[in-house]
Amino acid sequence: MSKHTVLFELGCEELPPKSLKKLRDALHAETVKGLKDAGLAFDSIEAYAAPRRLALKIVNVDGAQPDTQKRFDGPALQAAYDTEGKPTRALEGFMRGQGITADQVTTFQAGKVEKVCFLKDIEGQSLDILLPQILQAALDNLPIAKRMRSAASRTEFVRPVKWVVLLKDNDVIEATIQDHQAGNVTYGHRFHAPEAITLAHADEYLAKLKAAYVIADFAERQAIIDQQVKALADEVNAIAIVPSDLRDEVTALVEWPVALRASFEERFLAVPQEALITTMQDNQKYFCLINAENKLQPYFITVSNIESKDPAQIIEGNEKVVRPRLSDAEFFFLQDQKQPLASRKEKLANMVFQAELGTLWNKSERIAKLAVALAPITGANPADAEKAALLAKCDLTSELVGEFPELQGIAGTYYARLEGENHEVAEALGEQYLPKFAGDVLPQTKTGTTIALADRLDTLTGIFGINQAPTGSKDPFALRRSAIGILRLVTENNLDVSIEDLIKLALAAYGDVVKDHDKTLADAVNFLEGRYRAKYEDQGVAVDVIQAVQALSPKSPLDFDKRVNAVNHFRNLPEAAALAAANKRVANILAKEATPTGEVVEANLVEDAEKALFAELAKINPVVQPLFAAKDYTAALSALAALRAPIDAFFEGVMVMADDAELKANRLRLLAQLRSLFTSVADISVLQH
Repeated sequence: MSKHTVLFELGCEELPPKSLKKLRDALHAETVKGLKDAGLAFDSIEAYAAPRRLALKIVNVDGAQPDTQKRFDGPALQAAYDTEGKPTRALEGFMRGQGITADQVTTFQAGKVEKVCFLKDIEGQSLDILLPQILQAALDNLPIAKRMRSAASRTEFVRPVKWVVLLKDNDVIEATIQDHQAGNVTYGHRFHAPEAITLAHADEYLAKLKAAYVIADFAERQAIIDQQVKALADEVNAIAIVPSDLRDEVTALVEWPVALRASFEERFLAVPQEALITTMQDNQKYFCLINAENKLQPYFITVSNIESKDPAQIIEGNEKVVRPRLSDAEFFFLQDQKQPLASRKEKLANMVFQAELGTLWNKSERIAKLAVALAPITGANPADAEKAALLAKCDLTSELVGEFPELQGIAGTYYARLEGENHEVAEALGEQYLPKFAGDVLPQTKTGTTIALADRLDTLTGIFGINQAPTGSKDPFALRRSAIGILRLVTENNLDVSIEDLIKLALAAYGDVVKDHDKTLADAVNFLEGRYRAKYEDQGVAVDVIQAVQALSPKSPLDFDKRVNAVNHFRNLPEAAALAAANKRVANILAKEATPTGEVVEANLVEDAEKALFAELAKINPVVQPLFAAKDYTAALSALAALRAPIDAFFEGVMVMADDAELKANRLRLLAQLRSLFTSVADISVLQH
């Protein structure tokens, strides 16, 4: 069968830069699916995307579908012919329906019955007929939120379509796609090479466009931008900040990238650099430059879509545009400093946190009370913790945060430093919001850890206190994320405290604002314990490991964490599978029989295997008890792994359910002693192997 290279290009007005990559990938995926569904084999598809075009190059695609046979089933063979072997009315009806004669009828085996059938040869359709339908269907299925109609055309797309190219090797495939007649004419760069370009062959696409100042391959454009940006940053000994979303957006804005470095006045560096970076990235699509110490440098890089004869003019233009933006940030920063942070509490007293739970100032006072109570647990200085808590929300009323909401906390840290607050208090204002997302960094200071815990515990307890617990997908106060933050703050800082004690401290700060303390305590503890699974699954821990620990309901997150790590380690030991199975067996036996009280009576051990197990337990007990006490569960489980051989021997050589009641009781005591050693860490009978 003949093989071809196909080029498809949809030329449009500038496509939305934030979704260009997504459109490219979706067009690729939909076309792959369409070709496979049609039974057209191909070697590969290259997908291209630039501001004014989406394109595909399909390499070595079949010229047509393979020919196939379709089977049409008729009556059973018995019912198809009479005793003389002539067609019955049933068979005649089938032949009439299919428009065939008796010599075209064959038979096939349908289970136990033989039936008559007609095998119809179906000729595969050609690529020329199928491909336009596949491509149109792919375009119709692209993830576009708002489609546009242009001029008199009824078809819709994300932007008005200007031209369509559809080439099979060097021939145009006759087709209408998006209301445009397909041809072999494309267009280059809007300014550098606007005239029509005729493509003689599908393989010429990238080279012909490059000659016309268009790099059609998104990845190639991105690599060029990366290279240019790095070279410009290196010249001034700086590192460019290149967030991946911004990098994709800039790549999607230019056909012919030319990076240029510009500068701004050094005086702006006095402004919090987060504000300057935000405004330059979000509004201007610039890449900012920092030094090795993460300090902003007075430069930025802009990526132009034109190879200018006078780049200095473009640089100057960008410097002119950015100046008022930086001046605004500077103005807000200077205005804010006219009013000390602490004096902003009046404004906080007018901002509602939650209708039933009061204002942000009420919240600040509660957090302060709670932070002082948490200080002995976190090791923070109570005076610092109280001070930081009372200042924590003050920057929410500042001009800078009003303009740049993502600077909440960060602005507070700057203002606190300027007002001479100590390191712990100032840093805590920014750290209170950490971790912001799964895997984010945690506060570095003890005061920051204290405020971060207090803030989350206050919100969680209050929302449960007014019966507004998250339901389904509704979680307006992000309590699920907040809960995992609490668990991380406790475990990763080695804070030895139970969830119940934390909630009780939060309830004490609420006083009678929360009516039913007992119900709130139970609900909030339940909710926090329910987040263990999400937290550890995120870290790649298997569900059965988490369940083995949950079976014991440890009270403190730190203890839970140590047990999970121990079981995770244990499950990879060679003895793990056999010991998990043995524990399951022991658990089943003990569940059916009431375990007799008292100690194992050594004199009643008759079989060698039970004597050996008893001796091993006596030997291992003094080894593991201090490990349990020190919560060194990993070492304890590793020591218990030595019991595998005596346990296996016991089950092989000893009948637990002996007829003699005393023997049976003694053996059950022995198993209960064994089980309690393992369940000092987790219920390992839960592990799946």
